[in-house]
Amino acid sequence: MTAPIIRRLSDLRAKHADWIRAGERVAVVPTMGALHAGHLSLVEAACAACDRVIVTIFVNPRQFNNASDLASYPRTEHDDAEKLSDCDVDVIYVPDGDQIYPDGYSTNVSVSGVTDGLEGEFRPGHFDGVATVVAKLFLQTGAHQAFFGQKDFQQLMVVRRMARDLDIPIEVIGCETVREPSGLAMSSRNLRLSAEGLERASKLYPIMQQVADRLAGGESFAPLADEARVKLEQAGFNDIEYFDLRCEDRLQILERPTKPARLLVAAWMDGIRLLDNIRVSQLSD
Repeated sequence: MTAPIIRRLSDLRAKHADWIRAGERVAVVPTMGALHAGHLSLVEAACAACDRVIVTIFVNPRQFNNASDLASYPRTEHDDAEKLSDCDVDVIYVPDGDQIYPDGYSTNVSVSGVTDGLEGEFRPGHFDGVATVVAKLFLQTGAHQAFFGQKDFQQLMVVRRMARDLDIPIEVIGCETVREPSGLAMSSRNLRLSAEGLERASKLYPIMQQVADRLAGGESFAPLADEARVKLEQAGFNDIEYFDLRCEDRLQILERPTKPARLLVAAWMDGIRLLDNIRVSQLSD
């Protein structure tokens, strides 16, 4: 059964009030649509954890750095609703633009520290857009828990810090990245890759795994990163923006995984910017 689509905040809040009066717990899965198995895994986790589930679909203009990327972002509301029909979703919230940014809107949420480097370097202002819209969605849905994928790991850290700093009473849950059989992290942007591009992009994950294994064996990161960049270029990636080893909690740069760490990558294939990250085993003392 397809969940009802709600576009107005007042209608959403009316439903939410009924749920709260009944003592039910509410989960939210924020998305920009173009849903795939990765999104659906978040929905399944939300359904298992809470009594009511809201999936939001809003292509947020404030987190795009160029107009062409925004214009080309896939918008598949009908297909998304069909995909959610097999899930126990209570509401699909697809807010009209004025429900998020009404006329005269002038507030911006900015998170410092954890936004430094990585996406923050290559997409200036991006995380302000993310933090602003997610803060609004948290407040509008009144959810007790929110579910995000770990593929956008820095974004997950930003959202957690934003919710904590603003005292928004919500628990932010990070779920494991869902991958294609080839190992490529599932992403809405994969829809824009050619068949050849998909095949070449699948080389990213095994290259990252090789680096992670050698780091766990005690090797230093810098020479491994240089080797990995060469291999990625040979695979067809034409712009590797970053290939970094960072600690998991504050995303500080590491040379060895002496604390819980992540290997994070952003690279271009077929004119499409792809992100991925994997956990790196911590070295024992």
